[in-house]
Amino acid sequence: MEQFSLFESPGNGTDLPADLMVYKPGVFDPAESGALLETFIHQIQWIQETAHMYGKIIKTPRLIAWHGDMSQSYSFSGNKYNPAPWTKELLTIKNRVEPIAGVKFNSVLLNYYRDGNDSVAWHSDDEYELGLKPMIASVSFGQARRFDVRYKQDHKLKYAVNLENGSLLLMKGDLQRFWQHRIAKSTRPMLPRVNLTFRVII
Repeated sequence: MEQFSLFESPGNGTDLPADLMVYKPGVFDPAESGALLETFIHQIQWIQETAHMYGKIIKTPRLIAWHGDMSQSYSFSGNKYNPAPWTKELLTIKNRVEPIAGVKFNSVLLNYYRDGNDSVAWHSDDEYELGLKPMIASVSFGQARRFDVRYKQDHKLKYAVNLENGSLLLMKGDLQRFWQHRIAKSTRPMLPRVNLTFRVII
């Protein structure tokens, strides 16, 4: 799959603070990543949420799905989710990333970015159910997209990394407590991307 660069120097993860983020490209090879991308696009039961903004109801600019242990419901952005069962593909990925993360995950949020118009705004994954210092394993398939991180109290302090096809980004420590992250919209042509964020729901 052809990769498009979003910015002149999005970074390759080498400058990320290791106590907050660890980036590992090529955890899944291109052939495996391409097959998983197609499987998720066509077999996952995607939904598009709505949100209230400026007195209007708007559609969230991406599709999502929630899978995991059947006993682990999850709340964020004012919504509660009861996960669908693990698929064999999700379990394969889970088993691959858990030894790297050193964590046993019980749930995963999937995001489907269909093109450059799909995005996720600045936010932190700091919900009560995730605990104070959650470990989140973010796996990307398909189009490389820039992942921006900024310090909540000083937006001039920031990092960026291009999340490549088949890569793994570990988010940990105080990242969710003191930092925000996003995937911005792009005016450049963007192919589909599916991102999986494995989590532990307490």
